[in-house]
Amino acid sequence: MYRIVRKEQLSPEVFRMEIEAPMIARERKAGQFVIVQKGGDFNERIPLTIADADPEKGTITIVFQRVGASTFLLAELEEGEAIENVLGPLGTPTHIENYGRVVCVGGGIGVAPLFPIAQAMKAAGNKVSVIIGARNKDLIIEEDKMRGIDPNLTIVTDDGSYGEKGVVTVPLERMLKEGNVDHVVAIGPAVMMKFCTKTAEAYNTPVTVSLNSIMIDGTGMCGGCRVDIGGEMKFVCVDGPEFDGHLVNWDNLMMRQRTYKAQEKEDNDSCRGGICSKLGFEK
Repeated sequence: MYRIVRKEQLSPEVFRMEIEAPMIARERKAGQFVIVQKGGDFNERIPLTIADADPEKGTITIVFQRVGASTFLLAELEEGEAIENVLGPLGTPTHIENYGRVVCVGGGIGVAPLFPIAQAMKAAGNKVSVIIGARNKDLIIEEDKMRGIDPNLTIVTDDGSYGEKGVVTVPLERMLKEGNVDHVVAIGPAVMMKFCTKTAEAYNTPVTVSLNSIMIDGTGMCGGCRVDIGGEMKFVCVDGPEFDGHLVNWDNLMMRQRTYKAQEKEDNDSCRGGICSKLGFEK
């Protein structure tokens, strides 16, 4: 069992949990993830990037959004309660080196997994510039943490309610035009990462992206997370989750991501209406 030592609600649908997992906290590296199973009757496997870790305290931090029944019920757990299973660290760690200047771009909940990568890039000697974006001010997360890495943090919102009005590719292109960006890291919705990659392509700048394909076992056994990378089939869980953005077949990825969207919405709506408990999916 993995006890929840701290829980915060970052926005109407996004939650942060600090969980006791000393072995994972000691071994994890930037870019890796865990598989979480809440326990009880509803035991779906949920892949979540490790957003932070404290080896001395023996804790890891996860940040997740309520999008279906499993994440809705996970969000119902409180401090002092426990998650039944946390498997990890999984995936290939981020390749960290001193590139020179690195621009880290996060969209929505993708800002959370971006933090340890930006932190590691800075520790490696890079000059790190950070751009974060969301639909509106209420959905901006981890601002203080990112300002600790880049005091000149750039924030954009679709509706202009906070920071610049627009999308993350606008300040990204502005920085690329300055001519001294050596690498871009982008994490967020697939469509955002796609257009960050296209923006960087015009300036011949390498881009690392973290893919969030559908995943089941997380160990390369099921093939559910397969993606097309440069015409080759790769598994996000073991070959990734990070890849060269210029090689990703974005249309195929986004098509596969839509597979269970209707079911996720139906399950989420049902849980909000109290139907989860009627179906036997208890807290």
